[in-house]
Amino acid sequence: LILIHLRLCPQDYTCCSSQMEETLSLQSERDYLKAIEDTSQFLSTTFTQRHRKFDEFFKEIIDLSEKSMNQMFTTTYGRLFTQNVRVFQELFSELRKYYSGGSVSLSEVLSDFWSSLVELVFSLVNPQYQFNDDYLECVTKHAEQLQPFGDMPRKLRVQVSRAFIAARALSQGLATGRDIVNKLSAGSECARALMRQWYCPLCRGVPTLRPCHSLCLNVMKGCLANQADLDTEWNNFVDALYQVSEKLEGPFNMELAAESISVKVSEAIMHMQENSVSISAKVFQGCGSPRPAPARSKRSPKEPGGSRKPFRTYSPEEKPTTAAGTNLDRLVTELKERLRPMRGFWVSLPHTICNDEKMAADVSNDDRCWNGQTRGRYLPEVTGDGLVSQINNPEVEVDIARPDVRTRQLIGELRVAANKLRHAQAGQDTDFMDSEEGSGSGGGDRGERYNDDWPGYGPNSPPYSQPPRSPSSIPAKKTRVRERNGSKWNKNNGHGRARSESCRLTFSPLFLLSLMVAVSPFWR
Repeated sequence: LILIHLRLCPQDYTCCSSQMEETLSLQSERDYLKAIEDTSQFLSTTFTQRHRKFDEFFKEIIDLSEKSMNQMFTTTYGRLFTQNVRVFQELFSELRKYYSGGSVSLSEVLSDFWSSLVELVFSLVNPQYQFNDDYLECVTKHAEQLQPFGDMPRKLRVQVSRAFIAARALSQGLATGRDIVNKLSAGSECARALMRQWYCPLCRGVPTLRPCHSLCLNVMKGCLANQADLDTEWNNFVDALYQVSEKLEGPFNMELAAESISVKVSEAIMHMQENSVSISAKVFQGCGSPRPAPARSKRSPKEPGGSRKPFRTYSPEEKPTTAAGTNLDRLVTELKERLRPMRGFWVSLPHTICNDEKMAADVSNDDRCWNGQTRGRYLPEVTGDGLVSQINNPEVEVDIARPDVRTRQLIGELRVAANKLRHAQAGQDTDFMDSEEGSGSGGGDRGERYNDDWPGYGPNSPPYSQPPRSPSSIPAKKTRVRERNGSKWNKNNGHGRARSESCRLTFSPLFLLSLMVAVSPFWR
C-alpha cells in the first residue's frame, strides 16, 4: 500500500494508481449498465416476443376469415359471387389496413360495405329491371331508413369494431412497451458513486468486501432517480394492457368477431331476400319506377352455385394456430402471466440489483461490509424513490430541478398509450373519437348487449347493460362519390348478369352449425 491522492476513492493508503482508478471507474460504469440490461431483459424480451406472436395471430385470423367467406359464398352463389368478389376483398383489405395502424375508420368501412352490398342484392332480387348509378344511389339512401339487412349491420359493427379496436390497441401497446424499454438509457452521472462502492475496496486491499446493502440502495436510487419517476404511468400502462387482454378473451374476442363476418353477411342477404317485395315497393315509391330490363335468356342448370354444399366454419386443423403456434386463450394467458411482475419494475430496480450477491452484501451482514470508507456498518438512511427524494441522498449528487428530458418524454408516451388502451376497453378508438362524434368506430354503442352476438355469454355477462341506440340516433352516412364509369359493381358482371338470368334468385333456409349459428343461403 502506498499513499496516493486518488480522485474518487477515499484519501488513504491504496493499491491503485490514478490510472488504475480511472480504468476501474470505467469498469464500474460498464458493470452498472450490464446490471440494468440484464435486469430489464425480461421486459424487452416479453414485449418483443408477445408483440410478434399476437401480430402474427391477428393477421392470420383476418386471412382465415376471408378464406372462409370465399369458400362459403363461392360454394353457395358460384359466379354471382366470384364476378363481384371485389367488394368483399375491399372489406378485408380495409380491415387489414385498420389493424396495421392505418388511418381507417371502421364505421365508414362497414358502412361503405353495406352500401355496396345493398346495391348488388337489390339488383339481383329485381332482375326484371335495370338500374343506373343514380337510381342505385337512391336505393342506398333509402336503405338507411328501410334497413333491408335487418339488425345484421349493427350486430356486425358491434362485434367487429370492438374486437378490432382491442386487437389493434393491444398490438400497438406491446410495441410501445418494447420501444420504451429500448429507449431507456441509464446515464453515467453517478460514476463516482459507482466506483466508490464497487472498486474502492479493491484499492484499499480488500477486493472481496462487498458494499453494504443500504449503501448500494442509495447509490442505485440516485443513479436511477429518473427511471423511478416512470412508476405511476408505467403501472397504469401495464394495468391497461392486462385489462385489454382480458377483454380479448371475453366479449371482445377477435376469433369470434372474425368468424362472424361471413355468417352475419349471409344472414343479412337472406333477410333482404325474404323482405324483397316490401323493400322494393318502398324503394320504387321513393326513387320512382325503374326501367324494365331487356328479354333474358334462361339460366343453365349447370350454373356454378347450383350444388348445395353446406357451409362449414374452421375445421380443427384450420383453427388459427399455425403462424403464432397457439390460440387466443393461450396467448392471453401467457401475456397476463408476464405482465403481473412488470408492475413497479422501475421503482424496485435498485432493490433487484442490490439483492444480487455479486453487487452488494446481504442485508444481514450490515456490519461486515464496505460502507464507502472502510469495513463497517453503513449509518445513513436509505432515501426514497424518484427524483425529488434524492435531495438528501448522501452518495449521489442529483439536481432535482433538472429532470431528464428523455424520461419525461417517455412518461408522456406511456400516458398516451395507457389512455388509448383504456378507451379500447370501452370499444372506443381515440384516433377517431373527434371525427366521429365520440363513437370511436364502435364506442358510441356502449349500451348494446352481447347476449345475442357472442356465444357463451349470457345477458348479464357483458359490461354494458343499457339498451341499444335507436336508428334515428345514428349519424347519417356521407354521400359517396361515384366513378364516371359506373357503380362499384361491374355492370356486366353484377346487375347486368342478373338481367340475363331467367330465374328470380331466392335463398334456401339457414343451416345450424355445431359451434355457432352459421347460415348458408342458396340461389335457386
